[in-house]
Amino acid sequence: MSDVKERVIEIIAEQAVLEPSDVALDQSLDDLGVDSMGLVEAIFSIEESFDIQVPFNANEPEKSDFDISSVATVVATVERLVAEQAD
Repeated sequence: MSDVKERVIEIIAEQAVLEPSDVALDQSLDDLGVDSMGLVEAIFSIEESFDIQVPFNANEPEKSDFDISSVATVVATVERLVAEQAD
């Protein structure tokens, strides 16, 4: 498991008040009980942890480039943003 993936799962688990081992990649944030406020806090934590800017508009999430449909898509987006920053 990549460091990015592990850290993103830890952040999401913290917001869901779960153990990281209880978070599956195919689950949605809704499935995990992460509400909109928890999502915003998770995004702030992700930005801080990886020193990246997440393209997310909390007021219009459907117009965002940040796919929050599942844990896997969040991980994939963060991995892409980290890789882009490294270039």
